[in-house]
Amino acid sequence: MTLINRPDANHKQKWVTAVLLLWSGVLIAQDLDPRAYVKAPINGTLLVGNLTHSQGGVLTDPTLPLEDLEATVQTVVIGGVRTFSFLGQSAQALVVMPFAILDATASVNGQPQSASRSGLADTRFRFSVLLLGGKAVTLEDFPKAKKSTLIGTSLTVIAPTGQYFSDKLINLGTHRWSFKPEVALTQPIGKRWMIDAYAGVWFFTNNPSFYPSTSLRSQDPLLTFQYHLSYNIRPRMWVALNATFYTGGQSSVNDVFKDDRQSNSRIGGTLAFPVGKRHVLKIAYNKGAIIRIGANFSTISIGWTTSWFAKSKTSEE
Repeated sequence: MTLINRPDANHKQKWVTAVLLLWSGVLIAQDLDPRAYVKAPINGTLLVGNLTHSQGGVLTDPTLPLEDLEATVQTVVIGGVRTFSFLGQSAQALVVMPFAILDATASVNGQPQSASRSGLADTRFRFSVLLLGGKAVTLEDFPKAKKSTLIGTSLTVIAPTGQYFSDKLINLGTHRWSFKPEVALTQPIGKRWMIDAYAGVWFFTNNPSFYPSTSLRSQDPLLTFQYHLSYNIRPRMWVALNATFYTGGQSSVNDVFKDDRQSNSRIGGTLAFPVGKRHVLKIAYNKGAIIRIGANFSTISIGWTTSWFAKSKTSEE
């Protein structure tokens, strides 16, 4: 962290606490993932890559002496997905690892400050399964499957693998585990339209090594809701309107609660289109709609997916 002018220690701690809130919000609450529960052929392997640029301001506790708090976060994500049959139903397992660069600036009592970090962020794992309408099918049988209402569920786990320094407040890793169970409804409308609705809740373990290394940081559960309306332009090419709302997540340090309860919403759009037979390019944009406290970011991302699906032994014979 670079201090251009040095205010007192209390102001410094409030400044870096605000930036920590900013980063936690980017990683946890602002997912916008249309078609996360669509049915896919089993025995598939997908490699995914994503480049995200987020930039904007942060709304903080008005009692803090902070003005013009702005940040930029660049994130590169690589990962993989495997589709398979789980108790006869279509299921997926995903793992992604992000590398992030964070830069932030603010004015504290009229004095400019800046902070930056770069390195690995926390690894994310996700297991999902379709409970209704998602009977497992092979690539050969997939075109014969009828479109129907899908009900799915998933468990997302974020592991504390990211860069973390217990003597610093600004970190890319959170030094705790996070878990999000979620349920989802996907409803096709005619041949081209689709509606998605998800509801989940993030649970967090405590961080026993919070700044200055000996503090205990805890966080209340964070409720999340997503809504998506998508339209099929042609096979493997679609566009979606996205919205999310998240509430809760008040934190405490050594049992002293902070004024950081979130009640925020975001809106955005996604365009996906094929590039050849195995590749799909996805471009997405989203921004804050109603922000009580936290990161009022605009985010643009470009993702690339390459897929391989194994043929069944019957078709090979």
